[in-house]
Amino acid sequence: MLIEIKTLPHYEGLLLPSYATLQSAGMDLYAAIDNPVNIEPMNRELIPAGIAISIPDYCEGQIRPRSGLAMKFGIIVLNSPGTIDSDYQGEIKVCLINLSDKLYIINRGDRIAQIIISPIVKVEWQLVDEFNEETKRGSGGFGSTGI
Repeated sequence: MLIEIKTLPHYEGLLLPSYATLQSAGMDLYAAIDNPVNIEPMNRELIPAGIAISIPDYCEGQIRPRSGLAMKFGIIVLNSPGTIDSDYQGEIKVCLINLSDKLYIINRGDRIAQIIISPIVKVEWQLVDEFNEETKRGSGGFGSTGI
């Protein structure tokens, strides 16, 4: 899929989002910041990615945490996954939160999240009194299938 991308002035010198391996699902996003950003424990910061993209209709951009940042440092995308709608063409920014008990510093060019472009299905609701087909699980949730 070919997607148009614009780099903003503060992105100069950084790499375009890219896949780390041939089988990677997500492309890394980089911090397009001039000065280091401190994320104190249990605080959040909005980090600019320095790019804008034109997502095709019936697709979305999903912003997801990087597993290494989450596991090693407790840094995750707060509204995960974040959604970029196809009609948004502004700068991508990533809301990161520090769930650890230590200060974390984001530097220019750090990989801060990943983006996945995914198709979406538009639905219309059909109001019913009963479903046509019952499932085995029914309305059981929150642990109903076991621990």
